[in-house]
Amino acid sequence: MIYLHKIIPVFLLPVGLTVLLVLTGLMLRRRVLCWIGLAVLWLSGTPVVANFAMRAAEGWQVREQITALPEADAIVVLSGFLTLAPGNPPVSEWDDADRFFAGVELHKAGKAPLLVFTGGWSPWRPHALPEGQVLIPYAMDMGVPRASLMTTGKVVNTAEEANAVADLFGGEKKRILLVTSAFHMRRARLLFERAGFEVAPFPVDFQVAAERKVGLFNFLPGAKSLTRTETALRELYGMLFYRLSAVRRK
Repeated sequence: MIYLHKIIPVFLLPVGLTVLLVLTGLMLRRRVLCWIGLAVLWLSGTPVVANFAMRAAEGWQVREQITALPEADAIVVLSGFLTLAPGNPPVSEWDDADRFFAGVELHKAGKAPLLVFTGGWSPWRPHALPEGQVLIPYAMDMGVPRASLMTTGKVVNTAEEANAVADLFGGEKKRILLVTSAFHMRRARLLFERAGFEVAPFPVDFQVAAERKVGLFNFLPGAKSLTRTETALRELYGMLFYRLSAVRRK
């Protein structure tokens, strides 16, 4: 299923959609389809479209002050911010450390007695350690006691993370401070609430800077903006999938 979840959305994202439109246009000799495909690619690669799509995926959330957050039973930091560098054996490097540092800061602020890192793991990197096992020593180096640190077993997506954390607490209803990227928070919160948790969200890793002014360069395409648009759309599709699956279950 994880392969299907990764492959199917490709054809609904700008690059895959552009390829489909251009190929269909060439096969049917419909030039207009080719131009539509190029327009999709151009617009999706512009900062003005990318920033709007990303803020929509983030649910227009803002960065909260730690002091404004409630106390909870545990802080749960979701995986997805480590990468493997080339080498033998491969070494984990930071892709984005915002989630990790937010979790540590919340614990040091006394917001919860436990800090939980999920055990993110990819089947196409079978020899890599789950993220939680990598992160615990870093947290200890920053002064978090080992007795306050927990991690789940291997998990490959957000739904598995939610269920694994629930298993970690024996199915007890807990209030958690949930830490993940802002664009991922709405879907993560939905799944953790379904798993029985009372969730206080703490989104970090915002992808659009504050007070960005729109100018000429915002309408010029680039690879970074295209990536941001695709990330946002993938997250919005994920939200739609889980909401529709909930409706079917009812």
